[in-house]
Amino acid sequence: MTAIDGASAHPIPGRLNLAILAAASLASLGALAVAVRAEAWWVTALAALAFSFTNNTIFSLHHEAVHGILHPDRRLNEAAGVVCAAFFPTIFAVQRVSHLGHHNRNRTDEELYDCHLPHQSRWLKTYWIYCLLTGFYWAIIPVAMSFYMLCPWLFRARGFQDGPARWWGFRPFVRDIAALPIRRVWPQGLATVAIQTAIVTGLGLDVTTWIVCWWAFGLNWSSVQYTDHAGAPRDVIEGAWNLRFTPLSQALFLNYNLHLAHHRRPDVPWLHLPGEVRPEDPRPGFWPLWARLWLGSRPAPPGPGPHPLDRPLTPFADAD
Repeated sequence: MTAIDGASAHPIPGRLNLAILAAASLASLGALAVAVRAEAWWVTALAALAFSFTNNTIFSLHHEAVHGILHPDRRLNEAAGVVCAAFFPTIFAVQRVSHLGHHNRNRTDEELYDCHLPHQSRWLKTYWIYCLLTGFYWAIIPVAMSFYMLCPWLFRARGFQDGPARWWGFRPFVRDIAALPIRRVWPQGLATVAIQTAIVTGLGLDVTTWIVCWWAFGLNWSSVQYTDHAGAPRDVIEGAWNLRFTPLSQALFLNYNLHLAHHRRPDVPWLHLPGEVRPEDPRPGFWPLWARLWLGSRPAPPGPGPHPLDRPLTPFADAD
């Protein structure tokens, strides 16, 4: 189902989303300003902690834009998505195909990060998990996008796809990214560079403050990204959890923790997701699942995994 199909049953709160984006952007910029001007380390740490949550609000709106449900006007949806991507920082078109590809491959053999199959190395999979938990999963994204901006043909090289991308577990994502028209990706990448440059120069951010604040965000973001799938059934759609968050965290993450509901109905805006949670759905807590990941990879359940779905990597029915 596309964003257009579900629009009448679940109205997109476009004005509210734009207001939240403005507020979260101002809050994030304010936290960065405090961090760079702080004289005590603990003030910088608190500012970075605040930024890690307000920037996740922006990411949650980015996620809505990826699915075409941030704003009912497609042009505004795409423009807001480009702005949100710059705060990550990443490239909107790349995030879209990567995330919609995840919806097609979730819990398949190609995307099973918390378990190892009989032919896979437990230690390599455990290394991947630790990269997730320590923020390196976030860090590799802006680095990869920088490489794309400098040499986009690298992503199309068989040696890169079957070498580093395969070793890191990102080969399916790299293949999807490589199929994107460069003329679509590059302008959005330049927009990210321009917005990041404006933030850094406007606030006078030094390298250390940038790394501290964005790594705090990366830790927060990365920790959630697979906790909402770890240990879930091996099913492309049902393989996710509706995690229990504190009310404040759920509000700041715009119901992102209701991930099973989202995987069932990716066309439903965040505001309506609580109504999609079924009474019989398990509601595991975030922290127990997060703590279990630190124990490393475990053997995958016996039997074959699900096959990837073959759905288009766009939320719009009339996209070319």
